[in-house]
Amino acid sequence: MRKADKSLENLKIKKKSTLREYAEAIVVALVLALVIRTFVVQAFKIPSGSMEPTLEIGDHILVNKFIYGIKVPFTSLSFWAWENPKRGDVVVFTYPLEPDKDFIKRVIAVEGDTVRIVNKKLYINGMEANDPHAVYKEDTLLPGDSQKRDNFGPVTVPPRKLFVLGDNRDRSLDSRFWGFVPLEDVKGRAFIIYWSWDGKDTTVRWKRLGQLIR
Repeated sequence: MRKADKSLENLKIKKKSTLREYAEAIVVALVLALVIRTFVVQAFKIPSGSMEPTLEIGDHILVNKFIYGIKVPFTSLSFWAWENPKRGDVVVFTYPLEPDKDFIKRVIAVEGDTVRIVNKKLYINGMEANDPHAVYKEDTLLPGDSQKRDNFGPVTVPPRKLFVLGDNRDRSLDSRFWGFVPLEDVKGRAFIIYWSWDGKDTTVRWKRLGQLIR
């Protein structure tokens, strides 16, 4: 074989080797991204104002998916849970009425707790709750026999269930209206805002970037 032919052959081999390295790197990156998204951290965008002012429309958040246990895909099984959801946690979960949607709310009560709302005031186990995140934007008080927003319960949270509310209490579709959240439907705990912008005028909310979600 002539020297020119050998050089051409070596160049083709080198190109194939480079292409293979890129392909392998891409495959590894995709697998890692899938594993991280499935088991570790997942990004979500806030589409509604039910958690204002804690979370605003256009906030992009990260959710810790392993703190409540690593979930086995396509099953209700989980293992290695660091802790269970507790009062005050902001959690992402599968919406019970539409399993293809994700909701985000604050845990108000866990199994065994009794919840009651009287004229917008929250009571847990007969005591008025410390509820610093709640915001009320309407002065009107709706009677419980016509609407559950301002007067609700009492109800006791069943085993392996959660009672959740939006921080924007007057404008949130939550456990007052559709019931409890099964623990196995909880996807994780929201912990940080990594991006935020107002879709109306594309203004970046720089002060919200990096805020921890409490």
